[in-house]
Amino acid sequence: MPRQQQPAARPAVPPAARPVRRRSYDQFDATARALDSVGDRWTLLIVRELLGGPRRYTDLHADLPGVSTDVLASRLKDMEQSGLALRRKLPPPSAASVYELTERGHGLLPVLSALAAWGAPALAERRPTDAVRAHWFALPLLGALTGLTREGVLEVRLDEGEFHLRVGGRAGAGLPGAEAYGAVYGYGPADRPDARIVLGAEVCLELAQGGATLTEAVKDGRVEVLGDGPLAAELRGE
Repeated sequence: MPRQQQPAARPAVPPAARPVRRRSYDQFDATARALDSVGDRWTLLIVRELLGGPRRYTDLHADLPGVSTDVLASRLKDMEQSGLALRRKLPPPSAASVYELTERGHGLLPVLSALAAWGAPALAERRPTDAVRAHWFALPLLGALTGLTREGVLEVRLDEGEFHLRVGGRAGAGLPGAEAYGAVYGYGPADRPDARIVLGAEVCLELAQGGATLTEAVKDGRVEVLGDGPLAAELRGE
């Protein structure tokens, strides 16, 4: 009995040719449309990381403890397709690629700032399982420094590490890594800060929640100001 011929297998569709299926609320509403782009788990935290400037994939993965490599890669791809982020190669001699926010991605700064202010009261107690990075305090602290009139780069030293940010002017102007739209803060110590402050994470959160002003925290010794320039003098209340 002759063997029945099996139908020819269909050629596999290359991954790049497969249409991207994204979930949507399918609602003609601005909030729903926004959540279509940034409502997935981890997306806004990736934005938080990229607000500090361009970052390599490995750096993002290190500073987002708990995210899997597959999920991180998927979210970054979604952000590229949504116009929130882009990927580019660094110039020679570096062969690394970095991710950075687009102008639309940077437009999420007020959203992240509002979420940080809303969520700050929930940080009354640190859980044993909580990870922490120094630069996670940058957005909450920025809100407490908006009243400064002297412009400059401020280095912030916490027990958890260091970061730097620009105060008293347009956020990100002149910060390292602020190529396109201006990084809100920078990772690690600054090369030439105009002033430095040393404080604990608890004091940082208290300032962010309005429980004390920076002037009060400096006067009672909970914030140490280092530097001799105009910005340092204003931080001391001089």
